[in-house]
Amino acid sequence: METAAVNPISAGDTAWVLASSALVMLMTPGLAFFYGGMVRRKNVLGVLMQCMGTLALVSVLWVVYVYSLAFGKGSPFMGGLDWAMLNGVGQDAYADYSATIPHLAFMIFQAMFAIITPALIIGAFAERMKFSAFLVFTVLWLTFVYAPICHMVWAVGGWVRGMGALDFAGGTVVHINAGVAGLVTALFIGKRIGIDKPSLHNVPFVVLGGALLWFGWFGFNAGSALAANGLAASAFVVTNTAAAMAALTWAALEWIFSGKPTMFGTITGAVAGLVAITPASGFVDVTGALWIGILVSVFCYFAVSVIKPKLGYDDSLDAFGVHGIGGFWGAIATGIFASKAVNPAGADGLLAGNAAQVGIQFLAAGITVVYCALATWIICFIVDKTIGLRVKQEEEVMGLDLTQHHERAYTIIE
Repeated sequence: METAAVNPISAGDTAWVLASSALVMLMTPGLAFFYGGMVRRKNVLGVLMQCMGTLALVSVLWVVYVYSLAFGKGSPFMGGLDWAMLNGVGQDAYADYSATIPHLAFMIFQAMFAIITPALIIGAFAERMKFSAFLVFTVLWLTFVYAPICHMVWAVGGWVRGMGALDFAGGTVVHINAGVAGLVTALFIGKRIGIDKPSLHNVPFVVLGGALLWFGWFGFNAGSALAANGLAASAFVVTNTAAAMAALTWAALEWIFSGKPTMFGTITGAVAGLVAITPASGFVDVTGALWIGILVSVFCYFAVSVIKPKLGYDDSLDAFGVHGIGGFWGAIATGIFASKAVNPAGADGLLAGNAAQVGIQFLAAGITVVYCALATWIICFIVDKTIGLRVKQEEEVMGLDLTQHHERAYTIIE
């Protein structure tokens, strides 16, 4: 009598990962509003166009060849092109990454991470990069920075993964990577014209975008369990907890140092908390989440209100101050608070008796910082010397909405 083959595909797991993919996709339009509200009204469409352009451009590049470079078999530093055009990536499970879901589901989930990461960099150079240069920069950065870092940290056989580094949902791959790239790009391209004038033009846009980011982040972190299980529930809970604690902490810091808590600061704190909990979300409990949320707001508040003004660099919308600093703290905090009691497939951290994990996390973060900084500078240099990175002075004064897209965000009726 023949025994029927067991189909490893789980309908529940597949549904959750596809839903999570949609949640993460929503984060990029959310980011567009979050960033769009912070810039001057003459540049809001420019920011929205860069974010939505990234969504379209990376979606195509990912299925054509970047997924293969990021997760395909190759060296410890980069995958090959065996999965280009999704050759061999189908509806069946793939044991290395998608044991209970179709390989296609894993691929599209990861696509959404690849989309939002270069979009995060926009916050550092907002209001001054040519749209043509932005598109070329994004293609090169996705290929030569995101794909290698992703492969090293997450792919089977990846160099950093082999060290035992923990990054559940993208502290190094997404946030440190984007934050460092943002700082390098901001330094390379130079300060905005009129940097001393306020740029924040629509706080409700910022709050709307931040709320969409918070909502989508549940897919970002809980979806990274790749299953509808207890670990996904745990990641969901600690994600919300860290974001809420960070929002309260940032508001408290403003109250102490500025006299009043602001809506802008509170939503910024929430995003910082989401950034920091990302690498730890599958490895820490609620106690760890609370401490991660408290301390990330302290670190990021200090970075954007003290360090940035003191050093004078123009990280327009604090991509480095929130994502770079918050991502670095999250990576280290994972090494402090991680526990096998939360995730047996992970590792114990410092508080569970494994001090070595902190060193591993520092090394992983350091590798990301150094590689990303060098590669991003080279990409900026190439783009600048070929087609030019920055808009002309008169175009910057007029605004990117008109000079790059021939549109206005707001119609003035006399």
